[in-house]
Amino acid sequence: MKSKILEQVGIDPGIIIIVMLVLIVVLFFWIISVHMKYSRLRLSYVSFMKGKDGKTLEESIIDKFDELEELSAETMKNRAEIRQIQESMLSNFQKVGILKYDAFHEMGGKLSFVLTLLDGNNSGYIINSMHSREGCYNYIKEIVKGESYIELSEEEMESLEKAIYQDTLGFDLENMK
Repeated sequence: MKSKILEQVGIDPGIIIIVMLVLIVVLFFWIISVHMKYSRLRLSYVSFMKGKDGKTLEESIIDKFDELEELSAETMKNRAEIRQIQESMLSNFQKVGILKYDAFHEMGGKLSFVLTLLDGNNSGYIINSMHSREGCYNYIKEIVKGESYIELSEEEMESLEKAIYQDTLGFDLENMK
């Protein structure tokens, strides 16, 4: 098969046939891929519409919207309850400061201690237990918003500061001995 046009251009007819065969194979695989995607899409559509006409499909969509409204209402209720719990937790003791010390410098051991218990508003109590040879003396002082109306000792001030600033000082009750 001789062609004057192909001879003038300088293209071998065999190369054209090979290129056409490669193009046909590529197009064949592309058609198979498109057909597989179409089959999956059709299967999804059929399973979605299975047993449903326009009326039942509309009802199922309305049911889903009702479920979404119920979930939204439940979420709002949960948020309000969480807010209420957070507010009520402010009155619980949340911060603790403790300091052991030698009250009278005669015992040779740190048997006395100061314990500070504060709520979320830095209000609470300081319990001071001083141990001596004659006995043990316990004192309690009220703290309101981080301040005491009664003068605090050096140890009590340090315990109060530990309780108030425990997050910034890295105070950890679990590792305390």
